[in-house]
Amino acid sequence: MDIAVLSDIHGNYEAFHTCVEYALRRNITNFWFFGDYVGEFGFPQRTMNLLYELNERYTCKYIRGNKEDYWLNYEASGRTLWSRYDSTTGSLYYTYHNLTDRDLLFFKSMKIMEEIDLTEKEKAVICHGSPASNRGRLLPDDEKTYEIMDSLNADIIFCGHTHIQREFVHNGKKVINPGAVGVPLQSMGKAQFVLLHEMKNVHEMKNVHEMKNVHETEGGYKEEFISLEYDIERELENFRLSGLIEYAPYWYKVTKQLLKTGNVSHGVVLSKAMELCREEEGECIWPHVPERYWEKAYKSIFED
Repeated sequence: MDIAVLSDIHGNYEAFHTCVEYALRRNITNFWFFGDYVGEFGFPQRTMNLLYELNERYTCKYIRGNKEDYWLNYEASGRTLWSRYDSTTGSLYYTYHNLTDRDLLFFKSMKIMEEIDLTEKEKAVICHGSPASNRGRLLPDDEKTYEIMDSLNADIIFCGHTHIQREFVHNGKKVINPGAVGVPLQSMGKAQFVLLHEMKNVHEMKNVHEMKNVHETEGGYKEEFISLEYDIERELENFRLSGLIEYAPYWYKVTKQLLKTGNVSHGVVLSKAMELCREEEGECIWPHVPERYWEKAYKSIFED
């Protein structure tokens, strides 16, 4: 069984559709999804509909990311915290109000981690951030990450959340992060995911090109890291058509830079905006970050 492993779509339908079509052309009909399905881009229902279609036609596993908790917690809290026309929460407001009851129930049904027997001898854990929290981060050269790896009865941990495609090994155990489909970092603007190949299928590959990014695991699978170009301009046009540029103007500007270069995340710009806010006003408590600080932060990072 070969598997397509995708994380952090964030509503980027063009990237998502491109990755799915590629996997299907490679005759892969098993999909693992690691959360953060919508949240940054226009027309989130297009992404949700594709997720539902895949679930009906193929074998899929879905993990709940921290973005899914945003929508569920916002619903439970009375829907008062986010604002329209605000770079801090405008895209959250827009996305939530374009979700359906079916979507929220779908998110609620998901686990934050799952244990899987890849083979009789090889065990895996799949999650969004870390096995204990969908906000956690499994990072290389990090003692907390190594403690988590040592504590688990698993040979491989598959995770997302950091938006950086990578793998690393500690004490014979491996972490594999497929990167992000929708807003990857350090990807030169390409959508990223992983194909997981069962060893018996690897030997049947006829195209040598297919093998160049394949890394052998210690067990019965090999991972192939995929980076794909897609129609970024069409996805950015969806921002305009959906009205998201007005809902979250500087969030859009950061997204545009991120799609084209893959270097600076929204979190970096938000942190800078909050730092500037604290310097001038003494305190800055999310989500109340005035637009003028977003403007200053954006210009200091991208235009200085």
